[in-house]
Amino acid sequence: MKVISSVILLAASFCCQEAAIVSQQHKRVERTCGYDGCPKPKSDMLNVHIVPHTHDDAGWRRTVDQYFYGTKMKLHKASVRTILDSVIKTLLSDPEKRFIYVESVYFFKWWNLQTDELKSQVKQLVNEGRLEFVGGSWTMNDGAVAHYQSIIDQFTLGLGKLNDTFGECGRPKIAWQIDPFSHSREFAFLVTQMGYDGFFIGRIDYEDKINRIKNRNLEMVWHTGANADIFTGVLYNLYHPPPGFCFDVLCDDDLIVDDINTPEYNLDKKLEAFFEFIEKQSSVMRTNNIILTMGRDFTYMNADYYFSNLDRLIKHIDKRQRNGLKVNAFYSTPSCYLKALHDQTGITWPTKNDDFVPTASTPHEYWTGYFSSRPTLKRFERVSNQYLQICKQLTVLTKNKVSNSQKNIDHLREAMGIIQHHDATSGAVRPYIVNDYARLLQIGIDKCSENIEESLNQLIIDNGNNSGISRHEGVGLDFKSCADLNISSCEISENSHRFMVTLYNPLGHSTHQYVRIPVRNGKFEVFDHKNGSMTYVLVPIPSDVRRLSNRENDTVFELVFFATDLPPLGYKSYFLERKSNLATVKSEVPAKIQDEFITTDANGPFTIGNQYLNLTFDVNGLLESAATEEVQMKVRQNFYFSYTFRPNGTQASQIVAKANVRLIRNKLVDEVHQTFNSWLSQVIRIYKAENYAELHWVVGPIDVDHEIITKFDTDIKSNGVFFTDSNGRQTMKRKLNHRDTWNLTLSEPTASNYYPIQSKIAIEDNTRRFAILTDRSQGGSSLKDGSIELMVHRRLSIDESPTFGKTSNDMAGNGRAARGTHYFVFGSKKIATKASTEANERFIQRQMFLSSWLFFSNMRHLSYDLWRKSYENTFSGMSISFPKNVNLLTCEPLGPNSILIRFEHIFEENEDKFYSRPVSFNLRNVFTTFDVTSIRETTLAANQWLEESKRLSFSTETSDANKINTEREIDAKPNDDDFEISLKPMEIRTFIVEFEWRT
Repeated sequence: MKVISSVILLAASFCCQEAAIVSQQHKRVERTCGYDGCPKPKSDMLNVHIVPHTHDDAGWRRTVDQYFYGTKMKLHKASVRTILDSVIKTLLSDPEKRFIYVESVYFFKWWNLQTDELKSQVKQLVNEGRLEFVGGSWTMNDGAVAHYQSIIDQFTLGLGKLNDTFGECGRPKIAWQIDPFSHSREFAFLVTQMGYDGFFIGRIDYEDKINRIKNRNLEMVWHTGANADIFTGVLYNLYHPPPGFCFDVLCDDDLIVDDINTPEYNLDKKLEAFFEFIEKQSSVMRTNNIILTMGRDFTYMNADYYFSNLDRLIKHIDKRQRNGLKVNAFYSTPSCYLKALHDQTGITWPTKNDDFVPTASTPHEYWTGYFSSRPTLKRFERVSNQYLQICKQLTVLTKNKVSNSQKNIDHLREAMGIIQHHDATSGAVRPYIVNDYARLLQIGIDKCSENIEESLNQLIIDNGNNSGISRHEGVGLDFKSCADLNISSCEISENSHRFMVTLYNPLGHSTHQYVRIPVRNGKFEVFDHKNGSMTYVLVPIPSDVRRLSNRENDTVFELVFFATDLPPLGYKSYFLERKSNLATVKSEVPAKIQDEFITTDANGPFTIGNQYLNLTFDVNGLLESAATEEVQMKVRQNFYFSYTFRPNGTQASQIVAKANVRLIRNKLVDEVHQTFNSWLSQVIRIYKAENYAELHWVVGPIDVDHEIITKFDTDIKSNGVFFTDSNGRQTMKRKLNHRDTWNLTLSEPTASNYYPIQSKIAIEDNTRRFAILTDRSQGGSSLKDGSIELMVHRRLSIDESPTFGKTSNDMAGNGRAARGTHYFVFGSKKIATKASTEANERFIQRQMFLSSWLFFSNMRHLSYDLWRKSYENTFSGMSISFPKNVNLLTCEPLGPNSILIRFEHIFEENEDKFYSRPVSFNLRNVFTTFDVTSIRETTLAANQWLEESKRLSFSTETSDANKINTEREIDAKPNDDDFEISLKPMEIRTFIVEFEWRT
């Protein structure tokens, strides 16, 4: 119902009525949280939901702590502690006011500093619905470059703390993503599974927004998956107030002056501007309700300053209702606004099936560069997530824990939550803030190491035979991680005569892994726990890796062996002993090494490979073709200078046309070491038992204003279509120069076709499929038929966007080198009797994302025989392996006898003939250290029992127009007595599990 036409009475007539009208006094009513406590809109008026809010970035121009405490004010004037102090004080002084808060990381920093008396008052504000949490995750994560496992973890952290502190009234109903630079379909799916009723976003592509405004489609129902619809609203004014209505110490707008006796009186002008704005906004909406966000970045440091002006605005609009003004303005929240839309009868909503990726603010301002910015930080985040999962799992599997085990986990969980922030994981921050993020992650890793060492000591020593070995209190084995394995450096393996390597497998099924350990030259013996001598080879570390400036050792070899049957949720240990005197070992590569270790050959063309996959190289040392038993493909891979994000997308240029090559063949692996120039190299390897190839690249340091891509040009007829993952999970079909929602204006032909690649990009034709899997978030595309490109490094001195501010100049010395891995997967598109190529991609994705972690222990005083007899050198936390299409997504402690556990089906519907089928398994006797006694299902973020979760539903233009809006209960699964768990394709199920320890 549109009522705006009667809104704009002449503002000039308002002043003369001022003295005659007495403002309507609001009656004090019983207040409550939730929808029942929302203000009631007026059906015959335009209802203006005024939402006071602040957007507090978890690091951007300053670090998280600097923003919270208000230090380094010269860099950016903001103090989140002051914001919350001021807002709470103002809310307590006036029962009419409302405020929303978003970032749990800041709220709980503030909460922990408050008195019990003030905490009680804040709880009352929450119970009355006057302080409402929206979003509620630890930070407002990016929608494109954050991985789904990390997203789920940081929502679980933030929502869990809100639930524990405030109960049901602290449970957010709205997902609030107002500042992130893209919005993925998978993220929207995840929030539906968390029980949110609505999803509000700020930034979308400028063309998309123009189109939506024109067609009154700013609000829609987003189909994000099977039975996973969510009402989604694009905020009309990003998340800012109307022009002229920012009343904060950070703003320059004039305050409202309603004293008619002063020449500074501006009430009529302010009201006229306000009415003009809301008329414009309401004209493109579908109901007589609009939402006005009153706030922006770090506003409300003086809350009374802002609120007093909003009070004047509301008061004078309220007065004028008596004179026929059809505007009803009041303090509200996003959930109350959503409830007003839900209760509107006769309204249907448009639908959306694709995603909001990528995004441009103007024809030449695309936000796609951050998909690749700061590649080393993006990789550190991925590794830290892997360590967090292992820390949680091992803490679950052992009864006797260190006294602060949960706090140790929380250190890393909270750091991981911060790094998901949309400015952090995107790389849109200053260099010194990147260092602070790394500092927080390293502290978390160090804390979690205490849990891991204690757990492994219990499992490997306390459960062993203890023949001559005993673990005294506080004394045990050191299980050290070699943080520099990425640059082939590890002090224990390089400088110990005897050492143990323990591989912990965090997956819910057994697996295998090729182990690579840097060692000095010499003879070794490698043993498993069965008194078996293992086959190993020595492979030279590429010279380009050895020259990295941050690599301080002179080790030139890696020892490689094949670790098989690594048990699910368990470990296997290996004993390595050097047979030569370390003091006599030379560091340089000898001219000849025994054939059983290595052979070299640099003449081309040549082929490397195994029974599954072969790669052929030309006379220039470049990849030329790939073949399996069934199909072949021409493929040329090289590196290029890219000008992707420059105006008009200048063509990429090849860096060099020829690589200096060293070819290595042995019993376990074939390798091609390519050197392109002084700062660019690559190793392409195929292990004998794997059906994929690994491409390990080293890029940098690079000069300022350079962007480096790797490109694969094939003879696949892809017809402009390619596939990318969405947050590491759903597969999205992309088409060159195309958007599903509007007709794209091709102002930036390269940048407009770049997409976030969390784990995979693929192309295919009728007979063949080719995919590259990544080890971190990267930007990628297929800019011509048969081509895949990925950006591996970038360093800019210019602003990518007005908000970025020279943040892509990754400085470390003269720049930072990046080392990373791509996984080359190629196969047939024919219906197979075994796993399809897509299935292999899924399995490799999971294996590489959570590969087995290597822990090192010095065994200087222990013989192999005593080691084998004394320790429990293999262990599994599970008595069975889960089916291959099931992933154990989460296993973390909640209490002495309870855990949080998640299972997911990793395949999409119809993705594979066999593995896309629903799957079931029984949880009763899965674990080896405890017995499950009860399970109860929750929503995805584990802050609500599933059977109690109800979500609002909305009628769409494609559904029955006469459908009555009702509340839809999430499909609750029965709590089966036999603990049977069933999963449909792409389904994630979350459970609280109670158990008893086995004796």
